[in-house]
Amino acid sequence: MEPIRFATSSDGTRLAYAVTGSGTPLIKAPNWITHLEHDRGFWGHWVDALSARHTFVRFDQRGCGLSDREPAEISFDAWVRDLEAVADAVGYERFGLLGISQGAAIAIAYAARHAERVTHLVLYGGYVRGKALREMPSQQRELHATLGKLIELGWGGSDPSFRQVFAAQFMPGASPERSRAFNNMMRVSATPEVALRIYNAVGDIDVRDKAPRVSTPALVAHAREDRRVPFEEGRALAAMLPNSHFVPLDSPNHLLTAEEPAWHALLAAIDAFTADSRVPEGRFAALTARERDVLDAVAQGLDNAQIAARLGMSEKTVRNHLTAILPKLGAETRAQAIVQAREAGFGRRPR
Repeated sequence: MEPIRFATSSDGTRLAYAVTGSGTPLIKAPNWITHLEHDRGFWGHWVDALSARHTFVRFDQRGCGLSDREPAEISFDAWVRDLEAVADAVGYERFGLLGISQGAAIAIAYAARHAERVTHLVLYGGYVRGKALREMPSQQRELHATLGKLIELGWGGSDPSFRQVFAAQFMPGASPERSRAFNNMMRVSATPEVALRIYNAVGDIDVRDKAPRVSTPALVAHAREDRRVPFEEGRALAAMLPNSHFVPLDSPNHLLTAEEPAWHALLAAIDAFTADSRVPEGRFAALTARERDVLDAVAQGLDNAQIAARLGMSEKTVRNHLTAILPKLGAETRAQAIVQAREAGFGRRPR
């Protein structure tokens, strides 16, 4: 298990976060049902795939996992402030944001507030308005209230059948093994009392006033048969973002599993989109994968010896890579290359 670190939010709430992988940074906005100590059992394919592509940062939202379990405040505004706290703690000047489900709205709110820091948005299964704000028949509203009662009565108990209702909504196409893993993740992620507070706060999310102001490039992906967040909510989200690209996925799952084709389709879309987002002027397209790694380390302020040690190469090889990188960027000096690289989203300040 990777090292767990802590950031402190504006109200003193401690937030547990982990950093894995290397390359351009991608910070995951908080979403429900996580626990850094146990998440590899369910979220492992997300963590592994994104860590292979980025320096990937994820954290337990307040009230969940290894973060403070009983915060005084659970609200959308608090979740945005928590993202600000973690982003400041890791120290990246610019980074991409990943928003899954409720995390999409949190990422949008952060990007609206800190446009200068966000290079791109990757949003999956998201929405701009919570369920309590959507138009729906009275029967659906009663069902929403009933699910809240199930959380109150059965979330933390030993009988998994109460939580299985949620597992069936989140992943109707999951294998029994993966469904059990998600069921257990729900139980350990939060107490019933906190889970109900989160459920109610999620229902009241509303970023319809913020989304049109976010010009950051955004990839918006959504499963066509999503039972938790309707496909139309994903389309509405994409329509509100001025610079978005919408990708429909053939899946019934709100949370994609590693075994389904839609998961691989999502990764391919992310790869294509993030490649475009980090090379806004095309100068970096000619770099090899290894040259990108070297440039990322240079943008962090590391010298040749430090880069060689980190990447497992000789200092001569580092110099050779730099000799190749500079003309590709049209840069005459290392300093000029650093400026260009940081503007394109490369680099992070060492801790």
